[in-house]
Amino acid sequence: MGGKTVTRADLCEAVYQKVGLSRAESAELVEAVLHEIADVLVSGESVKLSSFGTFMVRSKTERVGRNPKTGEEVPILPRRVLVFKPSNVLKGRINGEDVDADAD
Repeated sequence: MGGKTVTRADLCEAVYQKVGLSRAESAELVEAVLHEIADVLVSGESVKLSSFGTFMVRSKTERVGRNPKTGEEVPILPRRVLVFKPSNVLKGRINGEDVDADAD
């Protein structure tokens, strides 16, 4: 599983290659999209990218956890977590299936 990690620079380069914008414009576009996604998630809304998946923020309540080394109970404070649910199209592509993009 130790594949290459895709970075912002890689995304910018892909936009530059495929869309034909300048490198600076490609970088601005990628940054603007990522910034907008982050802002929507911070506000508590979901982000659904058709044929890709949905990013959601969930609230977790306080619970009791245990220190695995000592067995001591430790309170885990309430927090918000980011969750990603992939679409059926993305799941199919990952598994090498030919999935219709209109199905999701």
